[in-house]
Amino acid sequence: MTTNLAPRKKALFLYNRLAGYFLDCVKQLTQSYPVDVHIVKLPVNQVAPFQFETLPNVTMYNRNELTNKQLMQLCDEINPDFIFCNGWVDKTYLAICRKFKGRVATVLTLDNPWLGTAKQYIGSAIAQLSFRFIFSDVWVPGPPHVIYARKLGFKPQQIFTGKYTANYEWFYNQYKLNYEAKHQNFPKRIIYVGRYTTLKGVEEMWQAFIKLQQTHPNPWELWCLGKGEHEAIFPKHPNIKNFGFVQPANLNTFIAQTGVFILPSKIEHWGVVVHEFAAAGYPIITSNRTNASSVFLKEGINGFTFKSADAESLYQVLLRLISLPDDALLAMGDASVLLAAAITPNTWSDRVWQWIKAYEK
Repeated sequence: MTTNLAPRKKALFLYNRLAGYFLDCVKQLTQSYPVDVHIVKLPVNQVAPFQFETLPNVTMYNRNELTNKQLMQLCDEINPDFIFCNGWVDKTYLAICRKFKGRVATVLTLDNPWLGTAKQYIGSAIAQLSFRFIFSDVWVPGPPHVIYARKLGFKPQQIFTGKYTANYEWFYNQYKLNYEAKHQNFPKRIIYVGRYTTLKGVEEMWQAFIKLQQTHPNPWELWCLGKGEHEAIFPKHPNIKNFGFVQPANLNTFIAQTGVFILPSKIEHWGVVVHEFAAAGYPIITSNRTNASSVFLKEGINGFTFKSADAESLYQVLLRLISLPDDALLAMGDASVLLAAAITPNTWSDRVWQWIKAYEK
């Protein structure tokens, strides 16, 4: 008996630097649908030296090892059924999308919120003249980015949200694994995961936490996981711990021992880490410039926001946090889990497959 199997589809991702959450989505795509994935990417950033597993049905190419002509030839050979373009800085990426526009979905992805700067106004005016010949649709993380997509000339029916997602199942499993232990003894530890840089707001976070300990001595600790130029000024305080950069696969140890998540960024285009810790059942604290909070944080329900770059504003939030009883903190964590379920690698892979099928001949 002969079985005629439909040929596998080919998805091309013109990417920048890889992230684990992106590969989790790619993995889900290849597991859920008959799709082979081709990824053009830049080398790993040494400030965040992630280690990635090799995935079946996924082929990777180093952008810096390909000339523009070689990259164009490679894409012709792949002959993709879908193209994902990460931004518009690489002109060869744009040329590839222009060439395939109309034959397959050529999807621009961006994570810039609209700020109304002169640069954005000028850039959007130029984009409106050219992007309609290059991209069929645009994929953004969430509501704050839709405005920018409209400014770039995309119509509402061309704009899709959900570009970024955490590995929901892995983090949700951590929530379930630690549920009983945290209900018996809620860990009075706040965890920060990210780079030690000015833009991440770590200086204000440290200042606010130290002031909290000075004015209201308490058993709470601040655990920091990361690296960056501000390692040199990491505070020497008995309640602030520096664990350095931690591979995502090893986060489970820290999730079991901490209770509240914080991301104090001065500007955060999205912040997948907010989604991750929401899925793990954490009360969330973020600055008001962290755009992932538009989906994963409801003020007073599962966490709090504070004024970006304002240590005093964060101090007041921390005061409020430590005044809460354990049952209130646990209820916040439960609310986070529900919010986190809105976007998953499954919803991400379903979206890509819908684009592939829309152009199927």
